[in-house]
Amino acid sequence: MTQKLLSINDLSILLPPGADRHYAVQDIGLELHSGETVCVVGESGSGKSLTARAVMGLLPAPHVRVDKGEIFFGGEDITKVSYERLRGLRGSEISMIFQEPMTALNPVMTIGDQIDEIFRYHVSMSAKERVEKALSLLVDVNLPDPVKIIDAYPHELSGGQRQRSMIAMALALGPKILIADEPTTALDVTTQAQILQLIKDMQKRLDTGVLFITHDFGVVADIADRVVVMQDGKIVETGTAKQVLQTPTHPYTKSLIAAIPRLKPRKARSRASEAVLTTEGVCKSFGGGISFFGLGRANREVKAVQNVQIELRRGETLGGVGESGSGKSTLARCVIRLIDSDEGKIKLGDVDITKLSRNELRPHRKRVQMVFQDPFASLNPRIRVGEIISQGPILQGVDQEDASKRTYELLDIVGLDRRSFDRFPHEFSGGQRQRIGIARALSLKPDILVADEPVSALDVSIQAQILELLDDIRAQMDLSMLFITHDLRVAAQVCDYVAVMQSGKIVEMGPTAELFANPKDAYTQSLLAAVPGKDWHFSELKI
Repeated sequence: MTQKLLSINDLSILLPPGADRHYAVQDIGLELHSGETVCVVGESGSGKSLTARAVMGLLPAPHVRVDKGEIFFGGEDITKVSYERLRGLRGSEISMIFQEPMTALNPVMTIGDQIDEIFRYHVSMSAKERVEKALSLLVDVNLPDPVKIIDAYPHELSGGQRQRSMIAMALALGPKILIADEPTTALDVTTQAQILQLIKDMQKRLDTGVLFITHDFGVVADIADRVVVMQDGKIVETGTAKQVLQTPTHPYTKSLIAAIPRLKPRKARSRASEAVLTTEGVCKSFGGGISFFGLGRANREVKAVQNVQIELRRGETLGGVGESGSGKSTLARCVIRLIDSDEGKIKLGDVDITKLSRNELRPHRKRVQMVFQDPFASLNPRIRVGEIISQGPILQGVDQEDASKRTYELLDIVGLDRRSFDRFPHEFSGGQRQRIGIARALSLKPDILVADEPVSALDVSIQAQILELLDDIRAQMDLSMLFITHDLRVAAQVCDYVAVMQSGKIVEMGPTAELFANPKDAYTQSLLAAVPGKDWHFSELKI
């Protein structure tokens, strides 16, 4: 018989005055047992992450605080224990994996020192024992070369390696409860699959209860025993994974499931004869020179893009897919000349832009524009949306009145209220900011739109809206798109053709439907095998 580890009863979390609603979480209840995985699902703002933080006693009080309710762990109400008791529980009894390890890890401490800190605070061990235990943990989470990792700083590791390091820290003291807050968001599919398997293996070994926060029902299908669906701070549906995934009852749950991209590629459009973009033998390397001030060892050279050849024709969407570090984003930046390639040709129509000076390139800039992964980071927070969108045309010689008129038309096209013209980026949601980024990219009436992971950090429903918007715009304006993504489900929805990249090289390329149905390269096969929820059959859903 499993042990009840956690019991949340009638919990309400109060938001500060001026928030869009009174409560972040209102009157919710859930339980977690040993060896069980409960997935809490919902969009941004649903209250799922604040619920997790309340269990850890990490709410940003006094602005956000528990108003009423109980959180029982081991017979203690966590909402009423002292700060010192909470510190004792964190890490030893209840641990948390955060969504973004780069912000959760201390940037000025090595991974080894951060693990060591956990042991020094909670247990009595010699320095030698602590090092041995830290190395053992890094081995347990399948990190390569743990001796090297233990002395590395967070910025020296990949996203997957940082997340594994976070898991190692969370598991250091064998906690009874592991809270995982979106631990696989923005990770490529193979790393995502490895992280999920790692959590499952850990759970089996330690009989840990896992509270898994996610917006991805594909992940839910792979890992959940029970599911809790949250909307606007309230629980709207609960049940076993099978019940919720196959026979959802609440309209909100049905809408979330309906928005999930299917791993069912669409048929490629008939190819136009005109090539708007071609690359020939494009190469790009980083590093390889002498270190700072000419001291120490030479930096290791990384060949990010190696002899890449692609062809993008009028009106089609070409997907660049692969894991993090495969070179797909570097290729995109070479195409738009945010960075210069080392070798090869990049042609817009018949014009090779690789050798053009800044002044010579200027008239060609408007032909290819980019939509970035993080819209907030790519938008100037100090200027209003209208100016952000109209800047490009004005710099290209369009007068202010015509540029403003065009901006209002673009706001209509991307589905934003015209009053957005006079607002600042911080006043918008993530999905709305991405629409602003798309409008800015379209302001110069480009021939080619380069979209670099444009939906990777968005909720599934917002993701579906942005993908539909991009496809509609491509059709209306006869645009061509180079679409960079690590999510093969997204590629299936929007891409006519796909180029699979590994270690800077294209290992396979062809029509999306044909390539997904019959992948030739082992790497492509492994990517498809790693897609979360791939065995979940949508035909069985009654939505």
